[in-house]
Amino acid sequence: MLDGQDSYTTADGRTIGGVMMEMRNITLRFGGVVAIKDISFDIREGEIRAIIGPNGAGKSSMLNVISGFYNPQEGEVWFHGAKRPPMKPYEVARQGIARTFQNIALFEGMSVLDNIMTGRLGFMKAGLMSQALWWGKAQKEETENREAVEKIIDFLEIQNIRKTPVGRLPYGLKKRVELGRALAAEPKLLLLDEPMAGMNVEEKEDMSRFILDVNDEYGTTIALIEHDMGVVMDLSDRVVVMDYGKKIGDGTPDEVRNNQDVIDAYLGVAHD
Repeated sequence: MLDGQDSYTTADGRTIGGVMMEMRNITLRFGGVVAIKDISFDIREGEIRAIIGPNGAGKSSMLNVISGFYNPQEGEVWFHGAKRPPMKPYEVARQGIARTFQNIALFEGMSVLDNIMTGRLGFMKAGLMSQALWWGKAQKEETENREAVEKIIDFLEIQNIRKTPVGRLPYGLKKRVELGRALAAEPKLLLLDEPMAGMNVEEKEDMSRFILDVNDEYGTTIALIEHDMGVVMDLSDRVVVMDYGKKIGDGTPDEVRNNQDVIDAYLGVAHD
């Protein structure tokens, strides 16, 4: 694996590019509680980057820093070679960063199609009057965005539930719909917060396949938080490990798997 901006080819033939995002010495506090302490790592173009650690390690806080929900008290976020100023989540989304949530955040009374359509809001530029009349530019936009959503529905193999209210769906399918909504925003960087949480084995296999396909077919860079170590080791190109807000490991799955600090943290014997 190469450092800096150089690209490299993975064992399965995928090309990983230079650094897309860099977290430099990030520290995040809530009052007297330090959620993240002086952590640095990067995310490279085209890779699947996992963030793992025991409960309370600060993983979701780090994802919230990346997506603009939290602004750190110390440190810098760099994106595509430029230092990012403090931003609101919608401003981060405009940069091409989309996410799913640990707790599903969908509109339960709306159909699958309409939920995924909400991910296209950033592409809708027509004025209010044009939208109300569904005329001219608004009609053209609606058609184009509907076509984009239908392609995502086909990709995620949920054609048969496209008009079903989300509230009627089982948990695993809701997770898939949420992934679809994030994909509808056409992100350069996709953040997945525990995409396998609460799933059975078959649902995890399906979600793993879709994550790999998103990375391969869409060319989307992915950063994910996941507790299932089998999934992490199978999917990830690199893994950063957090414990009590600190970084205790960073490298390939094999490097992390054999890191004694990581082993101790997961066995619960390093918390003296």
